[in-house]
Amino acid sequence: MRKNLRNALLCGTVLISGLTQAQQDRFAYAVTDLNKEGINWNILRRIDLESGKFSDVLLAGNDFTQLAYDASTRKQFTTPLKDARYGSVVNAPFGTGVAAIALDKRHNRLYYTPMFIDQLRYIDLRTMNVYYVTASDFTGMTVKSADQSNIITRMTIGDDGYGYALTNDGTNLIRFSTGKDFTVTNLGRLLDAPENNAVSVHNSCTSYGGDMIADNDGNLYILSARNHVFKVDIETRVATHLGSVKNLPTNFTINGAAVDHNNQILITSATSSQPIHALDIKSMTATALNEEKAWRCSDLANSNILQTRKPMEIPELMTVRESSPNENISIYPNPVTGNQFNVQFSLVEAGTYSIQVTDARGTLVSQKIVAVSGKGYANTSVALNATNAKGLYIVKITDANSKLVYSNKIVVQ
Repeated sequence: MRKNLRNALLCGTVLISGLTQAQQDRFAYAVTDLNKEGINWNILRRIDLESGKFSDVLLAGNDFTQLAYDASTRKQFTTPLKDARYGSVVNAPFGTGVAAIALDKRHNRLYYTPMFIDQLRYIDLRTMNVYYVTASDFTGMTVKSADQSNIITRMTIGDDGYGYALTNDGTNLIRFSTGKDFTVTNLGRLLDAPENNAVSVHNSCTSYGGDMIADNDGNLYILSARNHVFKVDIETRVATHLGSVKNLPTNFTINGAAVDHNNQILITSATSSQPIHALDIKSMTATALNEEKAWRCSDLANSNILQTRKPMEIPELMTVRESSPNENISIYPNPVTGNQFNVQFSLVEAGTYSIQVTDARGTLVSQKIVAVSGKGYANTSVALNATNAKGLYIVKITDANSKLVYSNKIVVQ
């Protein structure tokens, strides 16, 4: 279980409740058409999750005249952009339509990617300026398949602060850092849990489209457009089929999902104007939130994390290891295969860093010192002994003053 707790020696018995961000968003952002029944996904609105009412246009994502900003330089483009495939469409913030957005409340940004343009973009919600990450393609799959299998249609911000995006076919789980740097890592293919039987996370008939949310225990939840739900362990990438949603109106496809301040999963449809529905994840039953007819939506996003971890009792003198994310440090691949993984430093302070790998009992199994230059970038590989057992390990990184700067778990396969 992933625990967002400080490394500490706890004296006495303590009750620990969910320590992730408080549930406080009473709204969600939504991608709609300009018209309530339309299906051109290029308008940004906001939904009041209590009343079900949609706002006026917050951003006209179909505006070709709006000059975006470069995310690296923070400077506005001086002339309209031109794309070999889509021409001036790239200048429209939501050009080619958008079906995957994620709210990063920490930086007050709304991340997204156009369906047919392989580029990470975000809206600065303070200024409503649009930024394009131009340093590299988002997924590397610039040519989109005719069956839409490699299109990103699900995106969310995890409890660890990273953004996660998923292709329709579930073969590419993309993790991206937020903030100043935009490190993008392809975590690889989702794996079907053995109990999924015939309902695979890769099946176009059951599992394409929809939306994705995160919980406070290291999991993602895929809600497909065919109304099936999968729970994905981020560390192992194993997707477990939880079932299909019952009690939805005819023609209702799940396309948007968010978590409200009452810890309810709220869902909307791109094919139906039925009211927003609340999903009980335990019974897999949906109930209309109110009688307010909804706009058709291709996606929803807010910053709330689904609270799934129950309060737990920490016994006396038990040391709790923390997963301490750092957006400037990343580990890949995870799970680890071939007894080797990489550590990437981006825009960190120059100096020497110690990388330590311990097993679940705290025994040191590997250690490496790496020097980071004045530019703040380094990439190094860490080898594990081939005799090390498969399982869970802790990676800690400390600076020259022995200060912990990163801690996370890896799974060795």
